Order: sequence, then C-alpha cells, then structure tokens
Amino acid sequence: MDNYFFDFDGTLADSGQTAVLATQAAFRDYDLVVPDENTIAYFMGVPIEVSFKKMAPEVEFTDYEFKELLAIFRSYYKQMENSNLELFPHIKKVLQELNDEGKQLFVVSSKHSAALMRNLEQLEIEHYFKAVLGSDQVKKFKPAPDGLLYLIKKYNLDPSKSVMIGDAIFDLQMGNTAGVATCAVTWGTHKKRELVAENPTFVINKPKQLLKIN
Repeated sequence: MDNYFFDFDGTLADSGQTAVLATQAAFRDYDLVVPDENTIAYFMGVPIEVSFKKMAPEVEFTDYEFKELLAIFRSYYKQMENSNLELFPHIKKVLQELNDEGKQLFVVSSKHSAALMRNLEQLEIEHYFKAVLGSDQVKKFKPAPDGLLYLIKKYNLDPSKSVMIGDAIFDLQMGNTAGVATCAVTWGTHKKRELVAENPTFVINKPKQLLKIN
C-alpha cells in the first residue's frame, strides 16, 4: 500500500469519553432523553448533524434549535477534550515508520475540520499527514465515499494502492464504495463481528499490524 486514509476518533485517538460526556451534557441541557454510552459510541463514526437526529428520533427540531444543540455540544467538547483525548498505544511510532517509508498519509473524519486540526495538533501528529479532511469539507458524509474520492482525485492516487483504516462500519462502507482496500481496527467503538460483516480487506487488533498490510 502507498496511500493510507485514517479515521480519527477510535482509530488514531481515544476520544470516546469526550464525545460521550459532551453529547450527554448537550442533550441534558436541551431537556432531551439522554442517550447511553453505547448508543453514542455506535454513532461516533458519522457527523453529529446525522447522529444527533438518530439519537432523538421523536423530536422535530427547527433549524435554529438544532444548530443551538450542535453549538452546545461543541462548546462542551472543547472544554473537555484536553483531559479526555489521547493517542492509542504505538500510533505515533506507526505513523513515523509509515512516513519514513515514503507512504502518503491522510485523515478522513466525521469531525469538523477545525476541531480535527486542533486535536491533531494537540496530539502532535498533524505533520505526518499530507491532507486532513473534516465533515464540513464534503457534501455527503460517511458512509458516502465523497471524502475519499475527493482526495484520490486531488492527489492523483491509485485506488488499488490505497487503504481506508477505521474502527466503525461507516469507515469500511465508505472505503468499499470508493473502491479502495479497507482495514478494520478492533480497538475502537464497533465490535469485531460488526466490522467483519462489512467484508474488510484486513482486520487488525494492534496498531503495529498496520506496518504489515500490503
């Protein structure tokens, strides 16, 4: 493989508690039924513009109300991220080795680009990536393939030498639709059996195994 597309949350970094706590706080502030941790974790692979409506299906938000709910979440998230965000073990070493081998690395996330860059810089890994793409930079979110197809076209990449790496079924669905290889990682939010059901090209249990996929 020459081109590696990484999801962020649950793949590169453990930010689960940040998202869970911020979501629950925002729903509580808005007097909504507060989703449990498992529900929030399941939907972490898609943008909050989609997941929040799925977690409150009984509510018909006005545009103003929904934008306010998202703003409340982002405010809580920013307050909490410094103490609840960390890289998974060996991720930085793996990124360094891939970089040293001349591989091209990218991030394709359901997180807004501003928060994504802030988190990458906080973790001191932003310099490993040729490009970073957030959910606000594409018309259609995961599991649609738009983000991958945009980067493949912009950087003239060979899909047959490219792999999408993620911890959620949405990452694998995106990669499969885009025509690239897919790598399911089992240290994130979705269960191994859910990931395997998407027929990924690779399934790995430890970050170091990323160095052996080809």
